[in-house]
Amino acid sequence: MSNSDSASFDTFGLSDPLLRDLARIGFTSPTPIQAKALPPALEGRDVLGCAQTGTGKTAAFVIPMVERLAGSPAGPPRGLILAPTRELAFQIQETIDDIGRSLRVYATTVVGGADMHAQIRGLGRHPEIIVATPGRLLDLMWDGHLDLRDVEVVVLDEADRMLDMGFADQLNQVIDALPPERQSFLYSATLPTDLRELVRMSLRDPFKAVVAKPATPADGVTHTLHDTTPGAKTSLLLSLLKDNDEAVLVFTRTKSRADLIAETLRRSGHRAAEIHGNLSLERRRGALEGFRRGRHRILVATDIAARGLDIDNIAHVINYDLPYTPEDYVHRIGRTARMAAVGRATSFATAADSKSVVAIEKILGQSIPRPSEGQPDKKRRSRTASPEAVEAKRARPAGKRRRPRKRSGQSGARPEPHAEAAALQAAPVTEQP
Repeated sequence: MSNSDSASFDTFGLSDPLLRDLARIGFTSPTPIQAKALPPALEGRDVLGCAQTGTGKTAAFVIPMVERLAGSPAGPPRGLILAPTRELAFQIQETIDDIGRSLRVYATTVVGGADMHAQIRGLGRHPEIIVATPGRLLDLMWDGHLDLRDVEVVVLDEADRMLDMGFADQLNQVIDALPPERQSFLYSATLPTDLRELVRMSLRDPFKAVVAKPATPADGVTHTLHDTTPGAKTSLLLSLLKDNDEAVLVFTRTKSRADLIAETLRRSGHRAAEIHGNLSLERRRGALEGFRRGRHRILVATDIAARGLDIDNIAHVINYDLPYTPEDYVHRIGRTARMAAVGRATSFATAADSKSVVAIEKILGQSIPRPSEGQPDKKRRSRTASPEAVEAKRARPAGKRRRPRKRSGQSGARPEPHAEAAALQAAPVTEQP
């Protein structure tokens, strides 16, 4: 069925224990992607799935995998799920823990940045499913701790993101290690042209479960764009966060900027945390868990957090910096308005972002509304150095600091702080997210 209005999980022939677990976690009827993908998946077909972020793609592949692997004898893993990030891998494991409880289908997660010895011990418990990032999976294979010859079901989740992150060679090595007779699923919110070769290598005559045009944002998102300047972004952010208690996810392009913005928010009295690739796995998981449980109201993140994070209460996504691609805009704002809810997406755009704005509006199929009033004057600058200015100042080589310009009739007078910040912002930022 193409929609969930007339479908229920009872119609798919699922086992009673699995149906009970679905009911226990609040899965009363399938989402559109689940309604389309579950029948062919349960019949054993390969599936190529594409749907908006936050529409239940994870359960669409976990349900048939759990049903198929239930009752497997203890031994090597029979299911493999590859994900681009550690956060997404742990979230997938949580879904397996919920859905596979009664059927006693267990998973273990192997990702970089975590204790490999603990992961090896986890493999020794003979889980039915391995959830992994490609690099750590290959490490364990090369060291002789993991053999994929008995894998019956494999999932490539957010495959386009794995290609973006440079995992193409690792994915090829993993696919070469898998048995030819297997069932394969590939899921993502976008299906770019460079994904075609991976689809050809990993899937055989797949059923195409596409419920929305690729890279389509969720319907419940209200979009707003603020035309601003680099120096005015922080004051604009603080004004948007004032006088409300909703959960907010703020995206930046760089790790150092995420640190600086989070610190600025904490100094302003907000409960904020940051997450990016330079933090330890323990700190990243702590930030996410604190945000999920409400200890932190604001999470400042690079695009590492844009894929797959399932946090139901995010009311507002703010793009402090626009993303590098319009597809990443879709993934960022997909953190709000999940599972048919509603949410807001606010973006800050400078004059240098004009091409990015055009590309985003093209993928949305509409112009993004600009607020007609209530936004800070573009010419007004903050009296304190912005995160961009601080980054630029840190990046300038030692001995190349700008000297204050002398004013006419004065001896060594220092310029106003806002003027110094504006000058510093001319230096480019080259750090990658």
